[in-house]
Amino acid sequence: MHTLITRFLQTLKETLQEIIPAKQAQIKELRTNHAGVKVGDVKIENIVGGMRGLKAMLWEGSVLDPNEGIRFHGLSIPDCQKALPPAHGGQEIISESMLWLLLTGQIPSHQQVRDFSRSLAERGELPNHVAKLVDAFPKTLHPMTQLAMGVAALNHDSSFAAAYEKGIKKSEYWEPVLEDSLDLVAKLPALAARIYRNAYKPETQLPPIDKDLDLVGNYVNMLGYGDNKSLTEYLRLYIALHGDHEGGNVSAHTAHLVGSALSDPYLSYSAALLGLAGPLHGLANQEVLRWMLEMQKAVGEDPSHDQIREYLWKTLKGGQVVPGYGHGVLRKPDPRFIALQQFSASRAELKDSPIIQLVNKTSEVAPGVLTEHGKAKSVHPNVDAVSGCLLYHYGLTEFKYYTVIFGVSRVLGCVSQLVWDRALGLPIERPKSVSMADLQKIVGSA
Repeated sequence: MHTLITRFLQTLKETLQEIIPAKQAQIKELRTNHAGVKVGDVKIENIVGGMRGLKAMLWEGSVLDPNEGIRFHGLSIPDCQKALPPAHGGQEIISESMLWLLLTGQIPSHQQVRDFSRSLAERGELPNHVAKLVDAFPKTLHPMTQLAMGVAALNHDSSFAAAYEKGIKKSEYWEPVLEDSLDLVAKLPALAARIYRNAYKPETQLPPIDKDLDLVGNYVNMLGYGDNKSLTEYLRLYIALHGDHEGGNVSAHTAHLVGSALSDPYLSYSAALLGLAGPLHGLANQEVLRWMLEMQKAVGEDPSHDQIREYLWKTLKGGQVVPGYGHGVLRKPDPRFIALQQFSASRAELKDSPIIQLVNKTSEVAPGVLTEHGKAKSVHPNVDAVSGCLLYHYGLTEFKYYTVIFGVSRVLGCVSQLVWDRALGLPIERPKSVSMADLQKIVGSA
């Protein structure tokens, strides 16, 4: 193993080794002295309503408040933007800073982030068998299917699977899980970029990983947009902000669930990606963009607020939802939307972008229309209202690929929690199911 990888891994392990005992003592105390404390009530609406809002799993990296939005180890998005080191020469949060925060709960130094970037770059090359597998896929196979299969195939070299087979102590599980997790994060950009090139730019060669670039800098370069510094900065911010969003969403919960069976991080995250591929989870920004482009055709590139309002009502009266508005938890504007909107306002090239101007105008009109309509619990814009439109503006116009970028992001939170799942010795997940007959009996005796 390369000296830099070994040295950085040791630094990260030592940081975690200082934190883990206190967390282990905390969970032991909760189990021993407070196991019977009631956290909430389970209602029929939870059981038949997708367990929405049910407090039933442990997740360390982030907490989603209905009014404040996401906090990463207690830090809001503006806090993170101020505190987390950017890439050299950049201004936005980068994946390495966010991953360090999610894993340790600490703000990394600039040197730690630089070492992290270099270490991930050293790990980033795909194994030959995975590269050949991806190259053999039909170009028409959905990019998310390719990504999930490629990630699963990385399991061939799993440190955790090998250590488990040799009888590693349970107390040491987290160490090879960390090793696998870092390898997975490092290799995802090369895998995702290979899928993109094969599907959309088959005549071009994938460039080698640049050891002096951060994770997203390399990703954008491998996609073929390395000269577009604005897109690089946008994707740095996008990927950091999408890295974790509590544990109850489909992809995060799936990674945790599959990992609880002691599947290695590759298998766990492959399963998570298949959940992310579902239309109700990872396709939202594509749907927003399609809807926005349809509205643009109908009302022109510089519509009035009244024209937008009329189009919104046409959508609602046609029995459709307005995509990009509302959220399963949030009851205020999504702080991620605000961060991306602020990014847009700070970039000269976006000030006259018709699609971004339409996003901004719609965000001014839609909440009032949705409130008047009266059916939505939340009427505010979420991150999907702008994220796909920014990708489109910067030239990434292949809609089917958008969820792959989401997948490159969400790995940050999923693998961080997998490390902590094993460090805390969390058991296999096994909730109790009930039938409708059971529920009828409960209702009858109430």
